[in-house]
Amino acid sequence: MHDSCPFCRIVRGEIPATEVYRTPTLVAIRDIGPQAPTHVLVIPTEHVASLNEAEDGSLLGELLLAARDIARKERVDVRGYRVVINTNADGGQSVGHLHLHLLGGRAMDWPPG
Repeated sequence: MHDSCPFCRIVRGEIPATEVYRTPTLVAIRDIGPQAPTHVLVIPTEHVASLNEAEDGSLLGELLLAARDIARKERVDVRGYRVVINTNADGGQSVGHLHLHLLGGRAMDWPPG
């Protein structure tokens, strides 16, 4: 955990967030600036700066399975949803803590961004 990392602070309960899912290794919250009717961030409780620094394949798999389970819970699984991992500045990562974006509830355009 990093003292100044906003996602670490959310995991510790120091910053309020609308939590939708939690396990011992991850927390999922509603995005405060949603880009779709369903926009949930899936965040590992362990601080990992980005996908470039990720070394635990089972954690990455758990994040993806959690996104799938949340999509089912949010009822966006049948029509479809998108899972995005932004990595570093040019990839659109604005918080230096690995996280997945689960987006659904509307048609997604291609190419993104």
